[in-house]
Amino acid sequence: MSKRVQAKYKINRRLMCNLWGRPKSPFNKREYRPGEHGQARRRKPSDFGTQLNAKQQLKGYYGNITERQFRRVYAEAERRKGDTSEHLIGLLERRLDAVVYRMKFVPTVFAARQFINHGHIRVNKRRVNIPSYRVNEGDVIEVKEKSREIPMVLEAVESPERDIPDYLEVDHRNMKGSFSRIPMLADVPYPVQMEPNLVVEYYSR
Repeated sequence: MSKRVQAKYKINRRLMCNLWGRPKSPFNKREYRPGEHGQARRRKPSDFGTQLNAKQQLKGYYGNITERQFRRVYAEAERRKGDTSEHLIGLLERRLDAVVYRMKFVPTVFAARQFINHGHIRVNKRRVNIPSYRVNEGDVIEVKEKSREIPMVLEAVESPERDIPDYLEVDHRNMKGSFSRIPMLADVPYPVQMEPNLVVEYYSR
């Protein structure tokens, strides 16, 4: 098992949930935290602990992005008029690595980040190698022609693990898709319950 896969699954066990809904997650067999004291009885979490866990889940889901990056996204969501928690989800779902993952061009959000870094993705026919690039409504995302036969890509497309949400239009035959609209929380197919309202409470302390 690679270092990244081990780290990814450790996030699942640390946060006590199968964050990406994958059948191979060891959390399905061991529903306790990793480490020597993982099975010890734990006290009921405080309000702060619950808010922190909600933030860590959201950060972890999008590829364990750094606190600095996440804080910057939150600050932008807070500046916008309306519901901060909905804006936060909308901004996270507009990340290019999240969009490539949602379109099923790759099996995981971590693979999406690497795939973009290596220059396999084009946005509106221009190569983009920045995973945090923000996609706009109507943008066309496609896999570079030379990269369409990569086994990982073909396996991801055929995988029954995930469905493509309705705010994306995807043509797997031509390995391209478009970002139709910015989603709301209810539109996003999270395998676990995400609570961005608790993230807002966490940063509002």
